[in-house]
Parts: sequence; structure tokens; C-alpha cells
Amino acid sequence: MKAKKISGPRFYSRAKKIIVGGNMFLSKKPEMLLPKKWPTYFSKSNGCKVWDLDGNKYIDLCLMGVGTNILGYNNLKVDEAVKKTISKGNISTLNCPEEVFLAEKLIQLHPWADKVKFARTGGETNAISIRIARAATGKDGVAVCGYHGWHDWYLAANLKNNKNLDKHHIKNLGSKGIPKSLAKSIYTFEYNDYETLERIVEKKDIGIIKMEVSRNIKPKKNFLEKIRNLSTKKGIILIFDECSSAFRKVFGGLHKFYNIEPDMAIFGKALGNGYAITAVIGKKEYMDYAEASFISSTFWTERIGPTAALETLKEMKRLKSWEKINKIGLKINNHWKKLMLKHNIAADIYGLPSLTSFIINSKNWLKYKTFITQEMLKKGILATNSVYVCTEHSSDIIERYIFELDKIFRIISDCEIGRNIDDLLEGPICLSGLPRMN
Repeated sequence: MKAKKISGPRFYSRAKKIIVGGNMFLSKKPEMLLPKKWPTYFSKSNGCKVWDLDGNKYIDLCLMGVGTNILGYNNLKVDEAVKKTISKGNISTLNCPEEVFLAEKLIQLHPWADKVKFARTGGETNAISIRIARAATGKDGVAVCGYHGWHDWYLAANLKNNKNLDKHHIKNLGSKGIPKSLAKSIYTFEYNDYETLERIVEKKDIGIIKMEVSRNIKPKKNFLEKIRNLSTKKGIILIFDECSSAFRKVFGGLHKFYNIEPDMAIFGKALGNGYAITAVIGKKEYMDYAEASFISSTFWTERIGPTAALETLKEMKRLKSWEKINKIGLKINNHWKKLMLKHNIAADIYGLPSLTSFIINSKNWLKYKTFITQEMLKKGILATNSVYVCTEHSSDIIERYIFELDKIFRIISDCEIGRNIDDLLEGPICLSGLPRMN
């Protein structure tokens, strides 16, 4: 008797009955990618390939673990180091020495920093950095730019206006359950809008500026230099969130490329190549304030995360992975530009080359995005409008991807001059953010 196949979409329907929201991470929700069609669950992964529950193999030219796997999935060197750690024991009453070695390595990569605090998720490190900085300054006020996770301190920005964070990566981030007393503690400014930040600092009691060094666009008119100077002048702690940007342009934080030193910085995602490890680094005069507040967690002491990070950093340096993924990303960008010109499609390309995206300038954009994912999936490719590049994305894989995208763009071009895109969609349109809840 043949075993019954487990359909990803059907399995997701089962999950939604017992798991709040259906899964644990917004970007991995099938509604964000291809509703009712997305494979949703994986059985194994290797390099830049993923197998679903039915054994179907896909090339991942999409999220690559949402940016966690610069060295590809199941990297041999990293996994071997982790397996050795598991064989010796992952956790005990005593502390693991690997956290000391990793702290030394991060400070070596960022000489402006003196001390480190480890956690296991990006949201945690963002919250930790804010707690430490508030303790150091004695001020609650935070000026924020970019996406920084799910904790109360950040989502408080949407208490006054539930659209305040819409232009900071994800729309419709709900603030239900956030204490209303936090409403006057967070103030948002958009990237490259220095004037708004300056007004916030003049009018509000700001002790912290928290921002991404860059996500989708490059700094203009000495934007980062001005913020560094303003922070120094006003005694404000400048924190760079490098969870997404680190190790993609240079070996270390993106701020090294722009030669702007923050007071604190956080790292995550790619630091452990898929294993959970994140870090807050900073200057001694601020980081020591962590001792003035209770910041502690049992599983921050497990051994796998630091072990994976140490081996990941070693492999990155050996391969010069940042150079490789930037080269691949630029190649993808150039192919996109040629296809857009060939098919007369008006679109914008943005982001770091190794974390690159495009948006077609059309009222039907979300429909086109859905169509791209739908058609690519038929060819065994996980794809949307963004590519998190990894070292395992070979030239052959990129050529195959572009070959299929050429055909899809030709159809989109036809739709822009009269063909009905609705007739081509086989299911609902993907979401661009969370649906609003009143």
C-alpha cells in the first residue's frame, strides 16, 4: 500500500487549527508568498536546495532561511563542528568556553567595541540593546528607523498611529497588547530623512537612535555621518541593527564599509549559518550598564550557537564569502536590468547586491509578484521578487533562473498592455504585510 502524500498546503491548514497564526515567522507564512500553493514545509535542505514533505526538490532563490545561510544549507564544516559539540554535550551547569572565543573574535572584527552580550534571536538582541542603552542614558526616548523585531519597545511606535511602521519593511504591524504608556517613547524617521530626525531630537527627550545601516537604499548626503555627529553632540547612544546587513558586503558589520562607528551594534541571522546565535557588541561605558538591569536567559548559555558562529566566521574568511555573494548578486541585478529593458518593464532594483530585490512599477504589482512565484514553482524554483544570495548559487543555477524569468517577464509585459493577469493566477494574491485587525 502506497504511503499517503503529505501536501504542504493541507498540512498548513492542519497547523492553523492548533498553532497561533499557523507558524512561527511572518516571512515564512505561505500567504506572504503563494497562498494555497506554497510547499510550506521542508523535509531536508542542502546547499541552495530544499525538499518538501513529498520529496519534491526546489532550488532556493528566495529567502535562504530568511538570510541565515550565506554559506548555504547544511554547510559541511559548520555542521561537523556542531556535531562534535553535541557529542560532548550542549549544555551543563557550567558555562561554555566557546562564548569567550566568539566574543574575542567579534571584538577583533570591530575594534571600536569592548564588550559583548549573546542571545539567540534578533528580536532578543534588539530588546537587549535598548535595555542597556536606556539604563546608560536614563532616558526612555528612542528615535527609530528600520525593522527591529516584535518586542514592546519597538511596536510601541504604532500605538499613536498604526501606520507609523508601514514604511519600515513590514506593513500593518499590530500593537495590541503593548502598554499604552509606551506611546510617547518611540519616534520614527525614514531612511535618508535627516531633517525629521533632527526635529525629533530637538523636540523630544531622545537618549537612543536605533537604525539599520542600510536595507533597501544607500545613504545620501552624508546621512550616516550626520547621524553619528548628532549622536555625539547630543550624548545620544547610536545603535546599528546589523541582523540582516552584517557579513554581506564586508567581513563584519556593514558600518565598516561606510566607516561609521556606532556605540553599539547587533548581529544575527548569518552569524551562525542557520544555527541560533545573536550578539550585542558595544563600548564599555555603555555595555557595563547591562549589570544594572536583569538581562539573563537559560538557553543563551547553550553551546551550539557559539560553536556554529566560530566555524561560520572561519569559513566566511576562508571563502571570502562576502566577495562571492556580492559578485553573484551583481550578476543577478544585471540580468534583471537586461530583462526589464528587453520587455519594456518599468521597475526599480534595490538593496545590497547580496540581498537584492525588485519592484515592478504597476498597479498590478502584487498580482505580478504572485504570478512570478506561481510560475517559478512549476519549474522547481522557490522565487519571488527578492533573492538572499548564498555561496552555493552557481552560475548554472542563476542562468536557469533567468531563463525562466525571461518567459515570465514576457507575459507580464503583455499584461501591461492589455492581457488580463487575473486570468493567469491560479489562487489568491500574496500579502504585502499583515492584515489589519481592529
